[in-house]
Amino acid sequence: MDSALFRQLVAHLKFIYPERDPAPLALELLAAMALDPDAQGPSPHQNLWSQDDVLLISYGNSVVDQGEKPLVTLDRLVTGELADCLSAVHILPFFPFSSDDGFSVIDYVSVNEALGDWGHVSQIASHKTLMADLVINHMSSRSAWFENFKRRRDPGKDYFKEASPEDDLSQVVRPRSSPLLTQVATDDGERWVWCTFSSDQVDLDFGNPAVLLEFVKIVAFYLAQGVRWFRLDAVAYLWKVPGTPSIHLQQTHEVVKLLRTLVSHKVPEALLITETNVPNRENLTYFGNANEAHLIYNFSLPPLLIHSLLSGSCRHLKTWAMSMPPAQNGTAYLNFIASHDGIGLRPAEDLLDEQELGAFIGAIERAGGLVSYRRTGGEDKPYELNISLWDALRDSIEGGEQQWQLARFLCAHCIMLGLEGIPAFYIHSLFATENDTQKVALTSRNRSINRHSWTLEALRAALSNGSYHQQAFEALRHLIRVRRKQPAFHPNATQFTLHLGLQLFGFWRQSLDRSQSIFAIHNVSGQPQALALSSINLVSTDLWFDLISGRHYPDAQAELVLAPYQCLWLSNRDYGGGE
Repeated sequence: MDSALFRQLVAHLKFIYPERDPAPLALELLAAMALDPDAQGPSPHQNLWSQDDVLLISYGNSVVDQGEKPLVTLDRLVTGELADCLSAVHILPFFPFSSDDGFSVIDYVSVNEALGDWGHVSQIASHKTLMADLVINHMSSRSAWFENFKRRRDPGKDYFKEASPEDDLSQVVRPRSSPLLTQVATDDGERWVWCTFSSDQVDLDFGNPAVLLEFVKIVAFYLAQGVRWFRLDAVAYLWKVPGTPSIHLQQTHEVVKLLRTLVSHKVPEALLITETNVPNRENLTYFGNANEAHLIYNFSLPPLLIHSLLSGSCRHLKTWAMSMPPAQNGTAYLNFIASHDGIGLRPAEDLLDEQELGAFIGAIERAGGLVSYRRTGGEDKPYELNISLWDALRDSIEGGEQQWQLARFLCAHCIMLGLEGIPAFYIHSLFATENDTQKVALTSRNRSINRHSWTLEALRAALSNGSYHQQAFEALRHLIRVRRKQPAFHPNATQFTLHLGLQLFGFWRQSLDRSQSIFAIHNVSGQPQALALSSINLVSTDLWFDLISGRHYPDAQAELVLAPYQCLWLSNRDYGGGE
């Protein structure tokens, strides 16, 4: 066989498994995906997204209604209240699981019966682009594969990563403080398995080609159910070698490239998103040369943006924004401020000093938040802040600014919506959900604080009674509708950071055809800030107006005063999208 696709697969496999003949495995991969060897892949550097794309992140049971499966309720919400807010839905793991709210998967090809079935999943996929997790690094210790590992049977006998306490594991980078190795009794005696996250989440061994083949079959199955965006969970830890950090190894990158090759040839509009909560420079490597992940999470944005709004200074946010390379066509950033996990601190490690970090953590704790730690070099260090976004923005670091909570909250989302990339809203941010301290007490897990489950009745009441839930949701809907109409907010449109001091965070966006410019300017402080329009060099022959408020600014030399946390999207073109 001498097709271009076959040769490409062989090249990937030679790198991943240099001691094996790659041809037989390449043929098995083609068969697993039901791919014609002569299948043509998509054109390189093609953007499979636009400014219209907005992602919702939700558990299958984030909203429930009595008498129906939660996935049915989610579909009703997606096609009802949220119909004009989003183009895509990320349903967090909806499989049978044993821990970690779904991320310890027992069976990859079944739907958790408490949520619904594959018909319900496919129904959501028929309305919106569906994103699902490929929990690729580890699997539940209660899975059939792991039971077979313990009984020394196939499939599963050689599917999990083993190591020895005598191995050099001193360099291994981990996001947890629990023991790395777990001792397991098997029919062949005691063995030690590698557990990056917990003893219930046993790491898979991709050094065994059979594991790779199994996951390609899973990907093919998900595609057949309507999944189009694949979130590769914890993929940075995929390949492990004692004596190394066992994170970001080149074999990991090559596995991602191989999966992109297969997925893109099978369904050209399908995308891979890598979930790599690591320092920014490491995160950027998952773009490859526009041949690896289509999208990468902008993990630096949440801690830096929230810190800016709590400190009243955008110094670090601006420094980071200026350092971010434009994503090549065919790749894009996935921007978010909150998720089902906490606010990761690793991406801010090189930017916030210890004093700033301490003040940041103190403000979060005063707002009812919690801190999770990781073990590194024998020391526990703060890894993430666990808090709802609404409560995270309750007050400033200095205190005494609780009256600006809603304004701060909306300012954070204005910034996210305007930045280069695709915006993603965690469902509890969209509804301004508070900390769920009762759930933390019930589960003893810090992350439960931001994993509330609304009843549909309570949610609809909250969105119609004049509460801050309603105020926040209606304001966010307005911003989203406006954003989705603006070519200058295309995920790959030009972006330049403006220099407006430390209290005004601003950037300029220009559409790909250069017909529209937007100056996005945000007061990140609790004090009014003056802005001379001459300082941003508005073209005097254009008519400028604020897309958010609709107000016109005929004098390009005027001086404005932005109220605390006020935002402007100054544009020279009106593409609609408002009320």
